[in-house]
This record gives sequence, C-alpha cells and structure tokens, in this order.
Amino acid sequence: MTPGAIMIFAAGLGTRMGALTQERPKPLIRVAGKALIDHALDLTTDLPDLRVVVNLHYLAPLLMAHLAGRDIAFSLEPDLLETGGGIRQALPLLGPDPVFSLNSDAVWQGPNPLIQLARAWDPARMEALLLLLPPASALGHTGAGDFLMDAGGRLTRGKGLIYAGAQILRTEGLTHIAESRFSLNILWDQMAARGGLFGLTYPGQWCDVGRPDSIALAEEMLRGADVS
Repeated sequence: MTPGAIMIFAAGLGTRMGALTQERPKPLIRVAGKALIDHALDLTTDLPDLRVVVNLHYLAPLLMAHLAGRDIAFSLEPDLLETGGGIRQALPLLGPDPVFSLNSDAVWQGPNPLIQLARAWDPARMEALLLLLPPASALGHTGAGDFLMDAGGRLTRGKGLIYAGAQILRTEGLTHIAESRFSLNILWDQMAARGGLFGLTYPGQWCDVGRPDSIALAEEMLRGADVS
C-alpha cells in the first residue's frame, strides 16, 4: 500500500550556502529557474492523493508566502528538531501510517524517486525503505557512503551507497525516543538491528544542492550534460 502522506524537510538554516541564505531559506534558492522546494513538490504530482506536510523554521514566513494557496500543511518548529524530531512533531498532520519523507535541497534526473520507492515498498517485512545511489551518481556529495546493502536489500552501516534523502518510513518507533531533538539515524539503527532497514538503488542521477557551487552542477545535470 502506497503511503498517504509525505514529509518534506524545509526547516534548516542552510549555513553551507553562505550569503545565499542570509535573507532567504535554502528551499527558495533557485535551480534551473525554479525554487528547490518546487522541485521537491513536483515529485508529488504523480501521487495526486498524497497529503503534503512541510516543516518550517528558518525564515518560515517567506516559505509560507511562497507556498500560499497550495494544499500543503505546515509543521512550524520554534526550535530545530532535526529529522527525527521533525517527523515526530508532524505526526498529527501525517497520520499513523508509513510516510514518505524527502529532503528539499536536492534535484533528481531520472524516474520519479517516490514512485520507485512506492513500487518496492513491502510493509510486511520493511520498517523503512531508503533510496540510495552509488557515489558516481551522487553529484555534489562530498561525504563517504552511508550504507552497505546485501542481496536481499537489507542495510547495514558502511562506506558504500549514499542516502539520497528520500524514503518510506514506519513512524511508530519515534514515540519511544526520549530526546526531543534527534536524527532519524537513531531510528534507522534500531531498525537495522531488527533486520527491518532496507534500501533501493536509484537508477538515475541526483545532486545534493548544499553548497553554492552545487547549483551549477545541478543545472548541468538537469540539462542532461555529462557531469559524472
């Protein structure tokens, strides 16, 4: 069953963008003539019944004005809660069932990543399904790999595939974490220990637009240029 809601992360300070985020939140930075948040929202159009929730913190009024008039629910964070705390706060808007989550600071070249996840999701054995890329397909990403994946799709920690900021997640475990501000890594590690953390390799390209020089790289990728 395809999740009925999606959490789009848009609350961060965007400090790696330097001067570009002094007066606007990172999701409003434009790539190929379109704000990053709109690139993310475009991915939801192939799932027309999806309930969309966006979390907000830094310069929230600017994002709310940009998104005004759309069928979007806002989860305002007076203090940054990180990814795990952010989803937990938004649960009244997201509902109790598994949800998509998506980072808003990346662009994709290839099939819709949400559709890829939905087709592979198996709630009978998966607690989470993370979309991953080999390093050669993850543009603008400077870190090491995040996960190793076995032949059955189960994930363990290791310098292999890179998490692309898109997933389907069961959220029940969030209620058992004591901290108010915490990363989803805590929940993922618990799921991995139970054998419930799974991955799916994305067949296209992805660009992490986290730094100023990644904007041009993302635009080249979207034009179909060879940026591998």
